[in-house]
Amino acid sequence: MTKSMQMVCLANSRKLSGRCIAGRLWSAEEGAGHWIRPVSERVNQEVSEYERQYEDGSDPRILDIIDVPVLKSQPEGCQTENWLLDPEYYWEKAGVYSPLDLPDLVDPVEPLWVDGFSTYHGCNDKVALEWTEKTTSSLRLIAVEEVVLTVFAPGEAFGNSKRRVQGRFVHAGQDYAFWVTDPLYERRFLARLDGTYRIGECHLTISLGEPFQDAMFKLIAAIIEPEGQ
Repeated sequence: MTKSMQMVCLANSRKLSGRCIAGRLWSAEEGAGHWIRPVSERVNQEVSEYERQYEDGSDPRILDIIDVPVLKSQPEGCQTENWLLDPEYYWEKAGVYSPLDLPDLVDPVEPLWVDGFSTYHGCNDKVALEWTEKTTSSLRLIAVEEVVLTVFAPGEAFGNSKRRVQGRFVHAGQDYAFWVTDPLYERRFLARLDGTYRIGECHLTISLGEPFQDAMFKLIAAIIEPEGQ
């Protein structure tokens, strides 16, 4: 049976042929609740444009307050936030959350799950699968003083000229470097020359992606800058 869950959208992140949408449950009376990630019935659970659109055909944006039609809770491993969406109904925009109130949604300041596992270009950017068995969440909203974005082609030495955007930041006293999957910031910075760019104080939505080989990878699913920045 379909029911509606209202959430503040904190991620509309690139994922395979679709998106990963996530946010915090929201009630005007009770405030913020737990994380929710609407997912599809596809193998990798990405959400298509058709499944996530409003009635006017537009796409949800970060900080939209959305009524999402869901069928049931569908946790998978440490992605306990997953809910199966009902593709037969439009999503409805109920308002916009004030960026000034984002501190109310920030998760406790602590390490991002398990540290100590890094890829060649990253830093503390993956979690070995055996460690994820002890993990009961896959989404975090954090506040950082600065993010350093680097645009480069990580596989250039092997003949792959495709460029990517990586974000480096410090959180809870630890250094991190994750790939950016926020499509707005990817497009904005891939349009620039290879190099390093700095973004000041902002909020980041961090997500643990789907298992790949022997690990799950930490991603910057959204970059949320203060208004006017």
